[in-house]
Amino acid sequence: MARTVLEIEAKAVYDLVGTLDERFARAVEMILECRGRVVVGGIGKSGHIARKIASTLASTGTPAFFVHPAEASHGDLGMVTRDDIFVALSNSGETTELLAIVPLLKRQGAALIALTGHPESSLAREADVHLYAGAQKEACPLNLAPTASTTAALALGDALAVALMKAKGFTQDEFALSHPGGTLGRRLLTHVRDVMRTGENAPRVADAVTTMDAMLEMSRGRMGMTAILDAGARVIGIFTDGDLRRVLQKGVDLKTTPIIEVMSPSPRTIGPDRLAAEAVEIMERNKVNQLLVVDPQLRLLGALNMHDLFRAKVI
Repeated sequence: MARTVLEIEAKAVYDLVGTLDERFARAVEMILECRGRVVVGGIGKSGHIARKIASTLASTGTPAFFVHPAEASHGDLGMVTRDDIFVALSNSGETTELLAIVPLLKRQGAALIALTGHPESSLAREADVHLYAGAQKEACPLNLAPTASTTAALALGDALAVALMKAKGFTQDEFALSHPGGTLGRRLLTHVRDVMRTGENAPRVADAVTTMDAMLEMSRGRMGMTAILDAGARVIGIFTDGDLRRVLQKGVDLKTTPIIEVMSPSPRTIGPDRLAAEAVEIMERNKVNQLLVVDPQLRLLGALNMHDLFRAKVI
């Protein structure tokens, strides 16, 4: 039964692909030209879908909010202005509460976009643009409970939001500004400069010191590594815990061997203005636990490791 439900709902969404035409394009154009906001309304299950569509629009660059049609008849219609677009959801297209406010919306001058499962319904006929958002049958065995139809409406709402997002050139930075909390916000707003260690907290030694000196600096810095710098303070290498283990296995004399002979040259680096999430990707792809932060001339600015990213909750 569960597989049947998923197949029916998947088909309902897929069938919408063939229904998209100039009406969908017109709906996108109307919203792009809208000087006000998008107001989304629906009753029952359609109301829940309407709330989600409004939320998705708002978080992807199209100011929107939900209004309950029943409450609209008792004062909340004052939230809608002539500059707004009202998006009405009703599978039947005959929802009494929605039809009751349509004349008032028209009188105010607000545009109306209807998402229904019946193109010949009253709501569809009254709309400036009608978009089909129905299903041939519900996934409910009785063909009664809104299931496939609500899934189709939700998917069509996502298609509308993403098309608008693309048309507006909505950027990752803009998305981050509307998602400051939670994991998404941290991943999109946290930069390397926000989490890197600087100054004495970023271990470093000159290329002329011995391996013992580098080991002591690595121990002091507690990052499992130290950067190796040339006379111009540019990064030329790194010495890590792994390098130390390999040196000890070879029986190298730590007190006399120059660090430049046993360091790992051309270490992985990143700029301070890159996203911390990019640092995670570089570390995971290259199977390293630390990154050196450098400027365009490869001068050391700081360092970070996986623990820093864990503390910042980027991971």
